Amino acid sequence: MSWDWEKLREQQEKRSEMPPQMDELLKKINDFKLPGGWILIGAIVILIVGATMFYTVAVDEVGIIQRFGEYQRTEDPGFNFKLPLGIERVTKVKIRRVYKQEFGFRPPQTDTSKIMPDVETGNVALMLTGDLNVALVPWIVQYRINDPYKYLFKVQNIERLLRDMAEAAMRLVVGDRSINEVINKREDIAEESKKVLQEELNRAETGITVITIEMKETNVPEPVQPSFNEVNQATQEKEKVIYQAKEEYNKAIPTAKGEAERTIKAAEGYALDRINRARGDAARFKSLYAEYTKAKDITKRRLYLEMLGEVFPKLGQKYIIDSDQKNFLPMLNLEKRHGDVK
Repeated sequence: MSWDWEKLREQQEKRSEMPPQMDELLKKINDFKLPGGWILIGAIVILIVGATMFYTVAVDEVGIIQRFGEYQRTEDPGFNFKLPLGIERVTKVKIRRVYKQEFGFRPPQTDTSKIMPDVETGNVALMLTGDLNVALVPWIVQYRINDPYKYLFKVQNIERLLRDMAEAAMRLVVGDRSINEVINKREDIAEESKKVLQEELNRAETGITVITIEMKETNVPEPVQPSFNEVNQATQEKEKVIYQAKEEYNKAIPTAKGEAERTIKAAEGYALDRINRARGDAARFKSLYAEYTKAKDITKRRLYLEMLGEVFPKLGQKYIIDSDQKNFLPMLNLEKRHGDVK
């Protein structure tokens, strides 16, 4: 057998030019063809499929299953499975966690990447009240996800929508109140704004339930605080004067009412007395008239004598002179009543 030395030399030169890694790779390829290599590949594939098929849902959340992006079902807490290799995808939503959104607050300055600019904090808290005053109204919204399907698929950028609706609801309620009500009646404003916000969230199908709205300390902007304090002081002085006036009123009016009522009662008593006396006089006159009709001469003489008996004692001393007599008659003692004369 003859050898082609030229060809053999070219092959040796090519082998010397190959890197040592190629030899190892070729060796691994040769080893890979053994039956044990296929078992290893199968085990790896099974692990990958199992890892993408089985999953666990915690007790405070539910799993939303999507198949190629389309909603399929909602899984309860526990150990569940889905189609592997990205065919079905699970999104876990915590339905028992209480989330919160803060409005008008500056977050801690530790992470500069999360610091909100002044436009996002100061302007949110600045609100116009019903009496055309400006107030700083910071508040916190606490909410929970009650419908994961609506929360994930009905609204795009739901966090932004929640902030916009919360701000609109708060401005609507504050705009109907005076500055004093905004400062002193925060609980009423928070309750009403919660009701308005929940109605709007339900209308938008967000799947969110508002738990509470908490209003923090409300005040006026710092540049106008001195003027506002002066207004409050003037208002307090006004209320003080009104209170003093009401106190004097409560003292004077009841006294005047009592005096008026006493006068009215006295007048009513006097009127009743006069009426009763008039009725008595009328009854006495009627009785005299009845006797008069029975014996006119005797009654007339009696009335005449009774009248003289009442009048003559008031005249003092009296002298009676008969025109036919030349001398004085004996003086009669007419100062006594005719009943005493015998």
